Amino acid sequence: MNFKTVKDIENLRGKKALLRLDLNAPTVDGVLRDDFRVKKSMPTLNFLRESGAKTIIISHIESAETKSLKVVHEYLSKFFNVSFLRDYFSKETKNVIDRMNEGDFVLLENLRTYEGEERDSEHFARQLASLGEIYVNEAFSVSHRSHASIIGVPKFLPSYAGILFEEEVVNLSKAFNPEHPFLFILGGAKFETKMPLIEKFLKLADFVFVGGALANDFFKEKGYETGLSVLSPKKFDLRKMLISDKLLLPTDVVVKNNQGVFIKRPSQVLKEDKILDDGPATISMLEKKLLSSKFVLWNGPLGDYEKGFREGTVELAQAIIRSGAKSIIGGGDTLAVVSKMNLENKFSFISTGGGAMLDFLANETLPGIEALERSSN
Repeated sequence: MNFKTVKDIENLRGKKALLRLDLNAPTVDGVLRDDFRVKKSMPTLNFLRESGAKTIIISHIESAETKSLKVVHEYLSKFFNVSFLRDYFSKETKNVIDRMNEGDFVLLENLRTYEGEERDSEHFARQLASLGEIYVNEAFSVSHRSHASIIGVPKFLPSYAGILFEEEVVNLSKAFNPEHPFLFILGGAKFETKMPLIEKFLKLADFVFVGGALANDFFKEKGYETGLSVLSPKKFDLRKMLISDKLLLPTDVVVKNNQGVFIKRPSQVLKEDKILDDGPATISMLEKKLLSSKFVLWNGPLGDYEKGFREGTVELAQAIIRSGAKSIIGGGDTLAVVSKMNLENKFSFISTGGGAMLDFLANETLPGIEALERSSN
């Protein structure tokens, strides 16, 4: 990718760095429930501190409990000298930023409290840019969004990628020229979003396994009953995909009905059944494929983990680790399961991106990447 990184800046000492992070994390009773993305940003935060930059952090949060980044400020305060300001453009904010010492941080309130953010207002982007002398994007996971803080600010400031941002691009790009045999595993829902990926990776991968709720549309196309299972509201022509010898689908599924929970073949599902996970025979089939794979890319859970159907996803994660293959995983729901099992360090790379990971894999670029590239040229 043709962009510069924060490590390319010759002298950061005393410079005001406007840093876009993704601090969007769930909270419970005023405490961060999952600090994965925040921890992944630490190398860039430490680099800026040690380089003597004066760092102004901008981000957003969409927690069901709060719309304020105050809870993240409390977390960051354990590691850094960081002030928290609610108003971006007040006289007080300007004074605090002007008085910053080298290595200090200021965290500003939720970007999305300003309507100019999500509609990429040029005026708002200019206002944001006025806060710093350089811009650093360390928010790969929201860089599929055409928001002011992602694509607007780089028009007005010299712009750079953060350390994690570069790692995301380098690692996810391996999927475009992978080691073989290459197994691509796609789960979760949102068929409309993931359909282009299935088409693309049926050409690039040796095998594409489609599981989770995504598989239900294929079962429907095959003429099977899907009962009360999640289906895409749109109709897709899946016949060409179904005849591909690269496509793998679940061989058994876990269903729930009024009588209880059962394991069935997809052809045995009844009208009163709801498919909620992939079954043990499916995991065994995947385990065999994994043992002969050199590279695995996985996004999306195999079951509805929020309703307790985690077994398929947990067993898949463990099977990938046992296989010894190079492994890249991502997607919010996938990470939630892996994090709960304390397996974050067992994979070759874990992407912080959900939608951003999918968009990058489909398009091989993102609006945020293109904005950095334009700024560098």
